[in-house]
Amino acid sequence: MAFYLLKTEPSEYSFADLQREGSTIWDGVTNPVAVKNLRRMQKGDRLVIYHTGDEKRAVGTAVVEAMEDPEAPRVRIKAGAALRRQVTLAEIKTNGAFAESPLVRQGRLSVVPLNEEQYRLVTS
Repeated sequence: MAFYLLKTEPSEYSFADLQREGSTIWDGVTNPVAVKNLRRMQKGDRLVIYHTGDEKRAVGTAVVEAMEDPEAPRVRIKAGAALRRQVTLAEIKTNGAFAESPLVRQGRLSVVPLNEEQYRLVTS
């Protein structure tokens, strides 16, 4: 099982939208590194949903349900739970576990791999 953080602009598609729909196709990723990360995903991988823009915070969880098309960067994800405590980017940046993370080093990357420790820190 792997862990990823997916960024979304809440005015375009929020975690509340995902929860209301139950699941969705995650697509529209164009950055080559983000596409590579999306293609690596497998069923059962754990996800953190992160709101960009004015919010800049982790807000909920999801899980990869299926790869929609191995050739296209698209996965079906299923909504998980809202985080008990939303974690801001400012908090993440002060945590040494994220010092080398693309989340803080490549701010425009929309699909970010996390290690298990990082996932647990954000979701606990």
